[in-house]
Amino acid sequence: VVGEWWTLLVVSTIRNGTHRFEPIQRELGVARNILSDRLVTLVSAGIIEKREYTSRPTRYEYHLTECGRSLFPALDQLEAWGIAWCEELPQASVGE
Repeated sequence: VVGEWWTLLVVSTIRNGTHRFEPIQRELGVARNILSDRLVTLVSAGIIEKREYTSRPTRYEYHLTECGRSLFPALDQLEAWGIAWCEELPQASVGE
């Protein structure tokens, strides 16, 4: 689950406080169908949970579970690696 390209980006976005589909999609620039599939997978894996925030129409927010929060050390290490080793590289756009 965490080896798929979008997983860590979605988890990181939720970690940073973005919890609703549209803002996550906008922030990442990911296609709606890809984000939808990834969210379903992350919910099924127990990494995130859906929380209804309105019933008319039904809308959900996505929040990290304990399992999802346990990814924070890995995210922190990847960020530290990127800062140490990739500062000089040209920035790739998301999805490359």
